[in-house]
Amino acid sequence: MPDSYSESYAADLTADNDRKNLAVIEAARLSGRINDEAAHYLSELYSDSLMWFREVFYFLGKCFGAPKAPVMRYDYATDSAIDEPIKLSDINPLSPYIVHHRLDADPMRNQFFTSGAGHKIDLAVSSIVTVIVGAQKSINRALDKVTGKYYQAYVDEVSDTVYHVIASYDREASARAIAEKIRAKLQEKYISTPSEAVLSIIGSGHEKIAVDLVRALDRVPRPRMRLQDVWRVKCLFDLIPQARTFIERVREMMPDRILSVRDNFYDMKNPRNYRDAKLIIDIGKNGHVVPMEIICQVRTFFEFERRTHGNYEVARRGETRPVSKTMVANVSRGAKEHELGVQEYNLMICDCLADLFDRVGWNILYSQGNGVSMFDGFPKPCRLYYPQKILDTISSKLDDAIKNEVFRITDAPAELTQAQQNEIFHFMARFILVSAMPYVHRNWAVPSDTMAGKLFNFVMNEVQRYYKK
Repeated sequence: MPDSYSESYAADLTADNDRKNLAVIEAARLSGRINDEAAHYLSELYSDSLMWFREVFYFLGKCFGAPKAPVMRYDYATDSAIDEPIKLSDINPLSPYIVHHRLDADPMRNQFFTSGAGHKIDLAVSSIVTVIVGAQKSINRALDKVTGKYYQAYVDEVSDTVYHVIASYDREASARAIAEKIRAKLQEKYISTPSEAVLSIIGSGHEKIAVDLVRALDRVPRPRMRLQDVWRVKCLFDLIPQARTFIERVREMMPDRILSVRDNFYDMKNPRNYRDAKLIIDIGKNGHVVPMEIICQVRTFFEFERRTHGNYEVARRGETRPVSKTMVANVSRGAKEHELGVQEYNLMICDCLADLFDRVGWNILYSQGNGVSMFDGFPKPCRLYYPQKILDTISSKLDDAIKNEVFRITDAPAELTQAQQNEIFHFMARFILVSAMPYVHRNWAVPSDTMAGKLFNFVMNEVQRYYKK
């Protein structure tokens, strides 16, 4: 690999790749694999790639500022950085890279640290965010998704929509028959205008149903619009509240650019037990929608993802093949690995909680006479949270447990009032709720030989009990 390239290297390389991508898209259109609308949309995503890549840079700079370390190349095969710094002028959309930024709005900053010998202090949780900027998705992989996985999901959704609309008119038998006909019609070739096909099947004399059908079908996302990761970024945080602070910051800075937000840090229903958050941001210009996918993940869980990536690849290959027992077993094994990732992360959160308990005495001393707590505003409130019913239930049960002295601070520098006890334990419970990941099975808990462990298990058991109803 040369130390440097010509000034036009990145632009020339990208322009040449754009031409190749557009040729592949046109060939897919001419063969009937995709229609004109899909070809037009894909051509927008794969034209002027260097310009869209600069928009990715702009977004990261606006959110994080300048990098805090040299930019390094990234290797997908090993999920790690290559010890090879690169110049900004050499970065191009065809090669992934990794860089470290700082989250200035971090609500956890300097809260968790370990004390070494003498004056040595190491942060146990840092404000540094590791950002992996992915290469542009392969056009062949994009076409596979648009005509495979995404198209099948679209067909299912169209068929279900047709069934529900017609069945709402007390015509269940007709609804089932027409839904199956439209499913068969859409399977014949790539069609992204389902209304015309449906209306031709139901015929005339059903104007009211036709109007409702067209309205409902217009809301079904087309297969091409489900492709949202041609441009993608992964951000690794130490703690969930940091990731949620980042998401809230994006919401405040560019609300019109957000296409969707999904927070699965406490999702226990997906079969892979996968925990992350995802934002889809529009980096387009002049009315053109160009989505960019931002995955937010915690560092601990990322290490477990690396172990199970092979299982994911097997599952992904099964998108266009029959699902075998081996594939099912691999997905199941991956889910169990992810559960271990949740456990490992929660042990770290429990350690952080113990650090907070160790500083309760200092908090009481510092707040005497001025009414200011060192915990005020930490962690920051966030809209990405549990339902209020969970919070109310845990708050009520925690009040009873404190009253019955199940939870009680005994090593404070001064005797605490009931109100102070309540304030401390409610703060600690809130920290658990915003930081920990709920786990699927009730046969696992953190060690409960400390106050931190007892409180952690108490809160997480209540969360699980709510979702297991």
